[in-house]
Amino acid sequence: MIFSSLFYMNQMAGAQMERDAVAEKYKWNLADLYDSDDAWKAKKDELEGMFSKVLDFKGTLASSSGALLQCLDFQSHISKEWVRLFMYARMNSDLDTRATKYQGMSQQVQQMGTQFNSLSSFIEPEILAMDAATIEQFINEEKGLGVYKFYLQDLQRKKAHKLSEKEERIIAEAGLVTGGAHDIYNVFSNAELPYPEVELSDGTKATLTAAGYGKYRAAENRADRELVFQAFFTALKNYSGTLATSLSSSVKAHLFYTRARNYKSCLANALDNDNIPPDVYHSLVDNVNKNLASFHRYLDIKRRLLGVDQLKYSDMYAPTVKGVDLDYTIDSAYDVITKAFAPLGDDYVNTVKKATQERWIDVYPTTAKQSGAYSWGSAYDEHPFILLNFNGKYNDVSTIAHELGHTMHSYYSNKNQPFQLANYSIFVAEVASTFNEALLIDYMLKEIKDDDIILSLLMEYLDGLKGTVFRQTQFAEFELKMHEMAESGEALTSETLTNLYGDILRRYYGHDKGVCIIDDVHAYEWAFIPHFYRDFYVYQYATSFCASTALSEKVLLGEKGAVDNYFSFISAGGSDYPINILKKAGVDMRTAEPFDKTMAKMNRVMDEIEKIVQKKGI
Repeated sequence: MIFSSLFYMNQMAGAQMERDAVAEKYKWNLADLYDSDDAWKAKKDELEGMFSKVLDFKGTLASSSGALLQCLDFQSHISKEWVRLFMYARMNSDLDTRATKYQGMSQQVQQMGTQFNSLSSFIEPEILAMDAATIEQFINEEKGLGVYKFYLQDLQRKKAHKLSEKEERIIAEAGLVTGGAHDIYNVFSNAELPYPEVELSDGTKATLTAAGYGKYRAAENRADRELVFQAFFTALKNYSGTLATSLSSSVKAHLFYTRARNYKSCLANALDNDNIPPDVYHSLVDNVNKNLASFHRYLDIKRRLLGVDQLKYSDMYAPTVKGVDLDYTIDSAYDVITKAFAPLGDDYVNTVKKATQERWIDVYPTTAKQSGAYSWGSAYDEHPFILLNFNGKYNDVSTIAHELGHTMHSYYSNKNQPFQLANYSIFVAEVASTFNEALLIDYMLKEIKDDDIILSLLMEYLDGLKGTVFRQTQFAEFELKMHEMAESGEALTSETLTNLYGDILRRYYGHDKGVCIIDDVHAYEWAFIPHFYRDFYVYQYATSFCASTALSEKVLLGEKGAVDNYFSFISAGGSDYPINILKKAGVDMRTAEPFDKTMAKMNRVMDEIEKIVQKKGI
């Protein structure tokens, strides 16, 4: 199986410098992967030359436990080396997105992945042709198959949805075309959609690309914010027919795979890979809808801090606390973070220090560097890597904490699990990252005494909770109903998608109750969300946040065994289903407890804000 894990955050890069001006200690050392491009090419050619050997195993897997082990070991070796090749090419490309050389290298490796997946498409059908008793017999008599036990048993669980060798090969090749909708959306939305230009109140001419919208929607002047929202969403509306066709095509691709693999629904298909009960998804949506009063309380606090009589959707990204601006150097940011992580003990903190000192992190925004931030820990035999665009603000410090959560998750999983079991599920991927953010804000609130800064940090927490729990669940509900419409044969047009999104958006924001006013044009926001091209992905941000809240509350309260439980979680990789891994760490996602703890913490934070607001007479 070939895979990679890549986690991006929406963070705008600020001032940029030339890469040569950055000290080496603040740049990746990609020689940790390959000494040179020539070394990379030599390994690529060597690996590609091995692909055809997989066919030597065809027709032999049921003959003996040894034959099965040899095949799976070969497949694992290819996977491990492939992801290392891909990481080197992709990360070099991310350092300079103008570099066509590395773009080409990335494409070559991706094509290799498709080629090997096609050649090896016989493996799972041959294993599935064996009965469960034979599989268990092979595992018992061949010790080396122990690392594949979870994989082999999981295959048996999903047996009803696996196809013949010929059909699996067609499914593998279909990947070349079923991703086209996202590619079209990506090119159109980032390069060819004629985004508008507006003139702000200070005379600034703002071009509202996705990046420009992200920047200017937070303008302090309210009229500017309204202008930005109106112009940006009108541009989406003007091309909503094209964007609806693209999104509809993506949903149809999901529907194709669902029907081809005999699932009852697109949701069941998407969740089955990690054995996530659909009730977890439905419960999240239900619980959020039952707690919209807490969300509306947050919105009213935001209204009061902004000093407006009526909150509007265009106010959602406005700064609520003026005059608070914490500045950090990268080294002072590292110092704060290591102190915040102290509850997890010396081994964790020392590993973080190693990451900051041994060039695991590419720190500064440079010309043509990939924007945002991510952690990538799929190179099993090497350390994880973090990409940042550090601009010296508190949000940048929070981003470092977030990405180090991913990095520590990968580091400890790789350290404690064999390669075959090290890669963890997307379902738990955001738990460690938001756990670290919780440790950071807890530390900051203990250290800072200034009410304005405390208010700023508390609002930042609530804004993050809004974006991660309520907004992502809002997206998840839209995505679920959009797929249900397609499954029942309803057309996904600009009109139907806009009506559906608008109804959900107004309910979440209390439009009919006068909590926050949603203009008709805001209902075209669905056309702006790239995650809708990844089937049933976004709900995991919300479930991860709730899980991390439950885990961090236990650690910060000093609950006996909480730190050990957390280390068991970040060390488990993919050795079990994510629901089971979390349960072993003390969090049962099949219950309402993690969500209830999150809502309790949210309301405690709002209580603290109310005290400060009352003291300040707002």
